[in-house]
This record gives sequence, C-alpha cells and structure tokens, in this order.
Amino acid sequence: MNRISDNPTPSLPETAAALAEALKRASFSADGIAAHLGPEATEALYRGEPGVVRHACRDSSQLSGLIRFFLLREPMGVDTLAELLSPALALSLIDAHLARLNPAGEAQVALDVRPHVIAGENRFVISDLDTSVSAHVPGRDHVLGVGSASLSLLSATPCSPVERVLDLGTGSGVQAIAQSSCAVEVVATDVHPRALELAEATLAANAVRNVELREGSWFEPVAGERFDRIVANPPFVVGLPEVGHVYRDSGLWLDEASKLVVGTAPAYLAPSGSAHILASWVHLVDGSWESRVASWLPPTGVSAWVVQRDVVDPGFYVSTWLRDESIDPRSREGVERTAAWLDHFAAEGVRAVGFGWVFLRDIGDAPSEVTAETLSHEFTDALGPEVEEYFTRMDWLRGRSHDEVLQARYLVRPGLALEEVSVADAETGMGFEHHVTRATRTDGPRFSHDIDAALRSVLAGLNPRGLSLGDVVGLFAASRGLDDAAADELAHSAAAAAVDLIRHGLIIPADIVELGVL
Repeated sequence: MNRISDNPTPSLPETAAALAEALKRASFSADGIAAHLGPEATEALYRGEPGVVRHACRDSSQLSGLIRFFLLREPMGVDTLAELLSPALALSLIDAHLARLNPAGEAQVALDVRPHVIAGENRFVISDLDTSVSAHVPGRDHVLGVGSASLSLLSATPCSPVERVLDLGTGSGVQAIAQSSCAVEVVATDVHPRALELAEATLAANAVRNVELREGSWFEPVAGERFDRIVANPPFVVGLPEVGHVYRDSGLWLDEASKLVVGTAPAYLAPSGSAHILASWVHLVDGSWESRVASWLPPTGVSAWVVQRDVVDPGFYVSTWLRDESIDPRSREGVERTAAWLDHFAAEGVRAVGFGWVFLRDIGDAPSEVTAETLSHEFTDALGPEVEEYFTRMDWLRGRSHDEVLQARYLVRPGLALEEVSVADAETGMGFEHHVTRATRTDGPRFSHDIDAALRSVLAGLNPRGLSLGDVVGLFAASRGLDDAAADELAHSAAAAAVDLIRHGLIIPADIVELGVL
C-alpha cells in the first residue's frame, strides 16, 4: 500500500478517536467479541490462552481479523490491515505509534487497544502491552490497562452524580472514564508523563471532554482544591524503597504511600465529600493493623471505613509481585530479589501484608470515627452503592444515644435470610442440636450476624410503620414475664445489637427508608 497523503503526522489521540469509531462499526466491543468467540474461547481470552482464541476466529471475517491483530497481536500485512480498517487509518496507526512495522514489513500492534464495559458503558482503554497473550517483560515506564486492582476500585466507587472528581494516579485513565459519566468535571493526575499520554488517548477514544489531565506528584497538581469524590489507585506495593515500576512502586518506606494518600485525602474533600482508595498496610509483630491505619487519619473531620479484602504472608506477597514483573521466583534473579525483599520485611518486623479499600467521608468538625474490618468471604455485588449507603447509615448513627436508637422504627432489609444451623449431637450420639441462628444479607457484601432467640423475635416484630424498637422489646419482655431490671437489660442489649445491625445494613432506620436510599 502506497502512502498518498501529505497530511501532517496524526497525533495519538486523533488516531485513537478515529480507530474507536471504526472498531465500534465492526462490533469490536466487549459484548460483540464475546458473542463472536463464544463462551469457551472468551474465557480462554481472559485466561491468556491465545491458541484457543485463534482457533475460534480463524475465519476471514472483519471481526476475526481485528481480534487477531489487536487482541492476539498477530503480525499482519499493511494491505490486509487496510482492508480491515481503511488505508488512511492503517497508515495513521503506524504514524501515531499505535502499531509498528516488524523486520518483515508487517504491521503489529504496539499498544493495547481493548474494549471494556466500564460503569455500564462500552469503552476503549489504551495502555501498554501486557503479558496476557505474549511473552513480554513490563518496563519501568509500563502503563497498565484494566487490571484486577483497577477493577476492584471500579466496583467500590459509586457513580452517583457529583460536581467535581479527582482521579489521583490516573494511569491509562480507567477511573476517570468511569467518573466522567457522572461528574460535571474530573481532574485526573499522574506523576508519569507517559501515563498521561495514554490517558489522553483513552479519553479521545471515548469522546470524553470533561476530564482535565494534570502532571505532578501526589496531591501537588490540585493544591488548595476540593472535590466531591476522590478515587485513588496509588502505587501501593509494599516493597523495597525503590522505584522499579512507576505504576506500582512509590519509592517510600513500607506502606508510606498508602499512609500519604489516606492521610492527605481528607484535606481535599468538599463538605460531605468522599474518597475511595485502594491501599496496602503491613501487619507488624507488635500492634494491630487496624490501629495502624487509624493512626493515618486526622483526629477530626472524617468518617472512615477500612475494609481488608486480603492478607498474605511475606513470602507469598513477594512471589506475587515478582511474577507481576515477569520474574520467575525460581530463577537466580528471583531468588536474590526474594531474599533482599524478605530481609527488608524481617528487619521491619513485617509478619503479613494486608490489602483492601479505605473509604472516607467528610463530616465537618466532628471527631473522626474509624471502622476497620476484614471481608474475606466471597461476594459478587459491586461495593460502590454499599459505600454510599454505609455512610448514610453512619450519619444517622452519629451522636445518637441508646435511648434514641430504641425510640426509632426500622425496616428489616428486604432479602435478609435467617439461618438456623444445627450440628450432630455429640453427647447422645444421635440426632442434631441447635448450634447458632444467623441473620445474613443476600445482597451487597453479604454481612452476617449471629443472633440469639430474643433478638430473633425482636427482628420479627420490626416494621418501619409500626412500633419502635423499644416498644417491640417491651412487648417481648412482657410476653416472657421479665421484671423491670431484666427488661432494661434486654433493651440495652437490643440497642447495642441494633447499632451493629444498622452499621452493616441488616436493619434500616425508617428515616433512611423514607429518603429513598433503598
């Protein structure tokens, strides 16, 4: 194919925008590709098995050709690529370095151009090539696409309407894309110029115009500004104090990167604003991880929900991140790196590393409150809506006495399941004996609480248009013939239990229900 145009070299964003339009016309979307490949080959694509995918798209259709070129990264004659797209666009890909010519003169994709469903919309993300379908060692300046960490943050961030959003450490722009559909303005920052270059291409590919990109370290590009929502996927890897890969290594000591972001974010929140942060923290020989993370926060002005999703031993942690940079832990380099990393952990008293989310909400001048807990069980619902409801529930609880909790009316959450668990009777050797009664949510994070017979009966009597919690407890006490002291003790116990049930959303105050939160 001969070059016939004397137009200036197209920019990467311009080419990305033109390519996205062509790919959309060809049904090169997440749904379109899945339908074309079928379920088995689609799963193979996610598992990184290119041979299976290649076999499923060996026909001569346009979509099969695009899958082979962009997703399987197969070299292709420039003329063939021109037939799939257009002569002008094929040349633009090469001129804008989205594709390159190999020694044989064939075109080969140079950047990862991949369709995703982000915040419910079909989007394209442009990033550096990963190791999913070809041998590739990510370099120091590698820019990630949609990985497990970014998916985790996407699921934990609401998309309710707000004015201003800060995407701290935007990378290829994944979080900024998600927030662009619900925010009036998004400011996306990164210390890495190459990341901003690819983020600009991602924004252009999705015709997003309400995101401003700024270069700089941490919060420096937005000094003095306030945001209704902050999302952050910082370089949270707990490693040696060096920067081997910009996307994951901060160069700071242990978990200081997470501490910096978590501790600084409250100063950048607008009134009632929230922050949604991926973070890691070390478990030391002395002290708890909960108190460690709590110490990062200011004494006033913030409600924090810290959710530990995973915790691993130092050896497992090191091996995981060595594989992330394509280093075999069995190799000589892998063994040497492992020894240096583990020596660093041992010298600092690190016995484990935790990972999860830190959610923050501005509460004005009130004393800060921190809830830290581990969610190790499986759940599939996105956590973003739960985070918003969690802070609404905490707003309701803040400053309320046990008496006020008893005076309120409640809704038992729709779908709440009551489990009666019995186990084999070991004493008699036959039959079963009751072991525990458990109330479990069937939505969101699937919170579960063990309850006794009295609380079970009280929950059964709750209704947002019925009696208050205190009245329901009083009726139960009267039905059991309890004296005043025993009734008071039951009421106190019920109020304390209700606080935990409200915090986890098993029961909802009628005031919140009337707001239409559920």
